[in-house]
Amino acid sequence: MLIWDNLYGEFEVEKVLEELIKSKPIQRLKGIHQGGASYLVNTDWNITRYEHSIGVMLLIRKFGGSIEEQIAGLLHDVSHTAFSHVVDFVLDKQHENYHEAIFLSVIKDSEIPTILEKYNYDYEKFIVDDSKWSILEQPAPELCADRVDYTLRDMYTYGKITLKEVHEFLENVLIVDAKMCLKNVDSAEWFVETYYKEVIGFFMHPLNIYGYDRLTNILALAKNIITFTDLLGEDEELMNRISVSMDMEIQQLLGKLHPSVEVIEDVENYDIYLKNKVRLIDPSIFYQNKLMRASSLSKKVQGMNRVAYDKAKKGTYIKVIKAGENLI
Repeated sequence: MLIWDNLYGEFEVEKVLEELIKSKPIQRLKGIHQGGASYLVNTDWNITRYEHSIGVMLLIRKFGGSIEEQIAGLLHDVSHTAFSHVVDFVLDKQHENYHEAIFLSVIKDSEIPTILEKYNYDYEKFIVDDSKWSILEQPAPELCADRVDYTLRDMYTYGKITLKEVHEFLENVLIVDAKMCLKNVDSAEWFVETYYKEVIGFFMHPLNIYGYDRLTNILALAKNIITFTDLLGEDEELMNRISVSMDMEIQQLLGKLHPSVEVIEDVENYDIYLKNKVRLIDPSIFYQNKLMRASSLSKKVQGMNRVAYDKAKKGTYIKVIKAGENLI
């Protein structure tokens, strides 16, 4: 099976990966938007969990990861509910990890174990201990395939970086001790800057925060009509389920969740306040035959990290200018 990705190019993958890609759990991810509520307020913010999962798998492959780790990369987001991390806000999961809590049950209740066993892979090795997948996942502030892919994919798709820059960055990635690191300070500074375009410029974009807040409130109000099965459907299926509710408050909120919304940041006169999860990046550089954090070699990285930390701790204050036909 040939796989084409607009960031990484063309790859031919093994039959086990082909069958997993064609399975219902992976195909479902085509209907799960990476940005949760984002696409509801900006139709251009439309990257899916499927695109990201394929990208993570290919990135691991590109850097020599085993078939097993490629499988882990492909499956890592398979348990994301409709609207991705919005459900974490509804359930007050501060670490945004509800999909991790249900990962085991989602895998076991699907055809994935059967597919893996067909090719002599024990599905339990992919769900019991994920620490062995060192290219796929690393704790922040290090690089990993998951973190690198969503950053590059979002920022390229949304016009913040070029494909040439993506390829130049990837040429400067090394695998040392089975982990991603960088060859030089320049590539580290570029990625840190790009990562904060993602974290501050996109995740903390006023319109994005507005969408998350409104959808979180809608889902919270709709708890009595939403089932676990609904959450494991696609975004539009869940939205259709909610939209038939006779609850007037839900209907009013739905009427204010669309791409014509206008919002601004306003610390003094705000309608919504959100304190974001602190997301910092400080990639390791292979410097003079040893691994060193970028911040130890670059004042620019130190400065960007301070700004990002302060912004996350401060939170974002949103003033709604227009959410419907009438000014709010």
